[in-house]
Amino acid sequence: MNMKNNIIARLKKQYFWDVDFNKLDAEADKRLIILRVFNLGDLKEINLIIEYYGRNKILNVLYNINYLDPKTLNFIVKLFNVPKNKFKCYTREPLKHQHWS
Repeated sequence: MNMKNNIIARLKKQYFWDVDFNKLDAEADKRLIILRVFNLGDLKEINLIIEYYGRNKILNVLYNINYLDPKTLNFIVKLFNVPKNKFKCYTREPLKHQHWS
């Protein structure tokens, strides 16, 4: 089994409940994989994808995510020692809906 297939096989299927797990591709679906593992995974799985994708690829994906849970964002900032203002989800203006006129 090559590393590409091995990385997916080592992740929990539950993280990908809404897609066909058997059709996941480590490169084509890297955004989904990285996001799900950081949101739902444990340290072992996070270290696994860091080893596979590398710090730069992971940060490039995470910098451009529209939304990250505040706890997840803080974890990523501490783990990679990067400033919060590099993340789109942190610098983006929240939508301001007017519910009543």
